[in-house]
Amino acid sequence: MSQQPGFDPKSFDPIKHILRAPPRPDPWARSETWRYTGPFTRFNRFKGGLPGLGIATVAFTIYCTYEYLSPSDSHHHGKDHRGEGKH
Repeated sequence: MSQQPGFDPKSFDPIKHILRAPPRPDPWARSETWRYTGPFTRFNRFKGGLPGLGIATVAFTIYCTYEYLSPSDSHHHGKDHRGEGKH
């Protein structure tokens, strides 16, 4: 019996066959699209992760600016006023 032309099982390399094949479309791609659209986008998922962070950042910035720009009360720093007039 002579070997027919076409498929040769002795020279078949499954790795080369897999790499040569065109990529198949994902059968679940249509079912997975809802996870990444609308309210489920990456931004919307993490937007509520730290509620109040924006307000806290603004408040802290205003506080630091006020502390930096306000005149310092230097006559109270470094002194212990406990019992000062009771010697």
